[in-house]
Amino acid sequence: MSSVAKPEARRYTTFREFYPFYLSEHSNRTCRRLHFLGSTLALVCLVLLISTGNPAWLLAGLVAGYGFAWIGHFAFEKNKPASFRQPLFSFMGDWVMYKDILTGRIPF
Repeated sequence: MSSVAKPEARRYTTFREFYPFYLSEHSNRTCRRLHFLGSTLALVCLVLLISTGNPAWLLAGLVAGYGFAWIGHFAFEKNKPASFRQPLFSFMGDWVMYKDILTGRIPF
């Protein structure tokens, strides 16, 4: 992934334009793995929220999802998470990247 030219950081108007930038911000394998782990834990927390009705699982899911991702960015990728600039597209990018990792399109 590091051989791809990095798109410039700017305000994107479509997700199609944003996603290549999003991927360039996740070129570090450990960062991607932490994102994947955090997203998986967030899904587990969502299931627990639905099955128990306990709202504490919502908080736990947010902490897991964003916590692991932010550790990946600050400690390994050495950049600010895209969620600080474009939160909706970044959230969408998390799940598209998750699917791309699951399907083998992006290396885990």
